[in-house]
Amino acid sequence: MNKFFLQIGAILAALSVALGAFGAHAFKASLEAIGRTETFETAARYQMYGALGLLAVGILSGTFKHAFVRYAGNALLVGTIIFAGALYMICATGVTMWGAVAPIGGTCLMVGWVLLAFGITKSK
Repeated sequence: MNKFFLQIGAILAALSVALGAFGAHAFKASLEAIGRTETFETAARYQMYGALGLLAVGILSGTFKHAFVRYAGNALLVGTIIFAGALYMICATGVTMWGAVAPIGGTCLMVGWVLLAFGITKSK
């Protein structure tokens, strides 16, 4: 198992729940006023997907030793931070230019999942 990915995955999952609750309650009126409720929910949801992916990588890396599994964890981590972070920044700042950054994170997330599949496939 890869302790780093397990720790980061758990932290990101906890933050996703906390931010999701914050967005649904304390920040709700502000998000509704700027029309960004769905954007914030998407950020929290994809942060959780990334966190679950990191937990999977942490667990699977004990069985599947190929370097692609580790690369998958790195890609999922970077993708989660960039994708969810860009969406959170749109909500916090109102600067929609952050929307141009989100696809970079989304691409990293997709690459991470594909690398995980390859790493599992190529492991001995």
